Amino acid sequence: MACGILLITHPGVGSSLLAVATALLRNLPLRTEAFEVPFDADLERLLPAASAALRRVDGGDGVLVLTDLYGASPSNLAARVARLGTPVRRVAALSLPMLLRVMNYPEQGLDDLPATAAAGTRNGAIIDDA
Repeated sequence: MACGILLITHPGVGSSLLAVATALLRNLPLRTEAFEVPFDADLERLLPAASAALRRVDGGDGVLVLTDLYGASPSNLAARVARLGTPVRRVAALSLPMLLRVMNYPEQGLDDLPATAAAGTRNGAIIDDA
């Protein structure tokens, strides 16, 4: 079994990152799905669909939920989804380096993947003074 990955983001963010990661890696080693939250969304109305997306990616070991902006609607929806019973860990500041880093460590469990995800974003930020 393995952890699932659910991207809960603003429109266009999650699906774009998922498409690029899939193109680069060809086959994603973890069940992954993007769930995009419209700008004018009613989070209560979206909760059942987000919960269904969470269940689709759960391989039995829980789900790492990656959001683009902490405190925004997608992050708030992720917090609500995390309280529904499935083991969930959440990490904000989703980036392509974060997603690729997670995909490079599919054997890690839900306790280790959040730190790996955060390291992907942190180590992917390069100041190039050239």
